[in-house]
Amino acid sequence: MELPLHGVRVIEFCNVAAGPYCAMLLADMGADVIKVEHPEGGDTLRAWPPISDGYSENFASLNRNKRSVTLNLKEAHDIEQAKALIRTANVLIENNRPGVMDRLGLGYEDIRKLVPHLVYCSISAYGQSGPRAQEGGFDLTVQAMSGIMSITGEPDGPPVKCGVPLADFSAGLYAAFSIASALRGVASTGEGTHIDVPMLGATLAIAALQTSEYFGTGRDPVKLGSAHPRNAPYQAFKARDTWFGMAAGNNALWRSVCKVVEREDLEGDERFASPTLRARHQVELRDILESIFASADAEAWIARFRTAGVPCAPINTYSQVLADEQVEHMTWVQPLELPNGVQTRTFGSPVRFSGQTPPIRMRPPALGEHNGELLARAASEVDA
Repeated sequence: MELPLHGVRVIEFCNVAAGPYCAMLLADMGADVIKVEHPEGGDTLRAWPPISDGYSENFASLNRNKRSVTLNLKEAHDIEQAKALIRTANVLIENNRPGVMDRLGLGYEDIRKLVPHLVYCSISAYGQSGPRAQEGGFDLTVQAMSGIMSITGEPDGPPVKCGVPLADFSAGLYAAFSIASALRGVASTGEGTHIDVPMLGATLAIAALQTSEYFGTGRDPVKLGSAHPRNAPYQAFKARDTWFGMAAGNNALWRSVCKVVEREDLEGDERFASPTLRARHQVELRDILESIFASADAEAWIARFRTAGVPCAPINTYSQVLADEQVEHMTWVQPLELPNGVQTRTFGSPVRFSGQTPPIRMRPPALGEHNGELLARAASEVDA
């Protein structure tokens, strides 16, 4: 399978999530990713549990299809080795605080003189300039700053972060998309560029419905639990035994819901005449529906709604969804070998090209596993 980024070399100076995730997305598309790590411990994600015979499965989940070299960037010799690697590359990704790479002599202005065609991507909490640029940030603090925690959870509950690290991974996705776009520009002009990806900006960007609600009304969006501000029924509902999700996002689906619950009289109820009105009266609507749902188990209601074409789903745990027949059909769960020989599984690329899923070409690397292979070669390639 000829992957779209075959022939593109990426040098990654990143830790934990946003940067490594970005680089892994590029690696999944065929890029040759060289991960530069500190000799003592490497990427701090290597220490995160679960640990299988000394190797982190969290680290493995974000670092497949990469090679690892170790360099101490406080040493002049290692800085020169880093520059030799960069000279062989098309892309550099770093997620340090603004100014760190400059102090090392590896900032964009220094590197562009060595590699004018380089796409240089910096991921940080707040951006490379501005009053907050020097503030550090993690997924939690960016979720707090961005407004996500103000709309997550139940209406009368405390602030809650999304269980998935949205700020980290939205920044990684924006960075990967921007790099792929910039590479097309380099192919046309030969000129590289510096991409500035702030986690705060990426997290606000994926909140387009919430920011537009504020711009349009002047009011802050509020917490609604699993409910939707503009559609109903569109949330988690309690059946006799457990919860399930059901989303009737338009009038046609609402009519189908009324038929499934055998309450076609609800179609004529003025409170529920449109998605906006149903959202306005969704507490009353939820109470009506849950009184009906209490008569049967969630599995039975899901079957009825699926038959009627109404989108619905169980509230899965990860063990349940990873065993789902659709996940199996798409071959998203792939076997993965760790550097210590332990066999595990991972969630691979979710996309297909002409019916084919990008393969896992290389297992995640041991720390510094490719020093001998890459550092001497980079120096010789530069000399040549």
